[in-house]
Amino acid sequence: MFKKNSTDGDTNFWISYADLMAGLLFIFILLIGAIVVKSIVLKNNLASKEDSLHNSISRLFLRDAEIQKLKKLLADRTKELKDSQGNLLIAKDALKLKTEEIVNLNNILLSHNTKIDDFNGKIVILQNLLDEGSKIMSNQNKKLQDYEDKVLILSNTLTDKEDTLKLKDEKLIDLLRVLEEKETNYDKLVAKLQAQKAKIKSLTGIKIKVIAELKSSLGDKVQIDPNSGSLRLSSSILFDKQSSTLKESSKKELKKIFMNYIGALISNKSIKSQLDKIVIEGHTDSDGKYLYNLNLSQQRAYAVMSYLLTLDFTKQNKIKPLLVASGRSFLDAVYVNGKEDKEASRRIEIKFSLKNDDAMNEIERILDYE
Repeated sequence: MFKKNSTDGDTNFWISYADLMAGLLFIFILLIGAIVVKSIVLKNNLASKEDSLHNSISRLFLRDAEIQKLKKLLADRTKELKDSQGNLLIAKDALKLKTEEIVNLNNILLSHNTKIDDFNGKIVILQNLLDEGSKIMSNQNKKLQDYEDKVLILSNTLTDKEDTLKLKDEKLIDLLRVLEEKETNYDKLVAKLQAQKAKIKSLTGIKIKVIAELKSSLGDKVQIDPNSGSLRLSSSILFDKQSSTLKESSKKELKKIFMNYIGALISNKSIKSQLDKIVIEGHTDSDGKYLYNLNLSQQRAYAVMSYLLTLDFTKQNKIKPLLVASGRSFLDAVYVNGKEDKEASRRIEIKFSLKNDDAMNEIERILDYE
């Protein structure tokens, strides 16, 4: 029985362990999914920034081409101006016109130079932004690589856990198989034990049969305890208070009751053959000290036994070897609803014991133990 409880505890442990491993597997899968999604989002953001930066640089290159064209145009104008200087002495009017045109061209050139400076400043800013973006991209790539390394480590760990869990499952299946075999053997053992218990119970039920036959023989003549079959007589009827001398007035009734009780026991051959002792016990209430009450209860039990030994009935039926007297003080006081019934506690009990009673009681105790 204890072995079965231990095996059930082991089974519950492995089931709980399997549930824990399944929970950890689910958490690892969620963590890997979150890392992969975050990596994709970071890559998309970086790609978007990189495209935007390339577009800005492309526009700057287009504007630089326009500036180059303007510079070329200015160079052409300057060349024309130099060519026209030889004709200054010939036509002043033409010179004035050319001067105005040069002024206009200078203004245009100044304006273009200003724009070029602006574009150069923006190019520097864009270059700085590009460098900063490259650094950010490098850091993000490094973080992404770290995440990928962690994902790889977690994946390897998860694989190891899955292998371990698979091995545990196989061991658990083997344990369950062994447990089923042991349960089958245990059920067979319990069935055999129950059969033996029933057989022994039938042997230890002799006292119950004796009590039943005793009740049937006595009828309403004498009232006995239904559980033990003992005969109870009030001390107040047999003795005066604090006295161990048997009252003369009670002897006739005691003789009648004793003859009916013992007669019912010895008249049945099957019961008589099982009789071991006829015990006369003296009992007191809890008033006073233990030793005083023990002495009083013993003297009263001896007084009753001494009187019963003088009866012809006792001598004729050879009951003397069976008689035993003892005092119990207040060890077996009678309680009703948790309160001592002192009148009922002061009593003389006449009871019987059967051969091998102690052995049978011990067997019953062991068989009934859970």
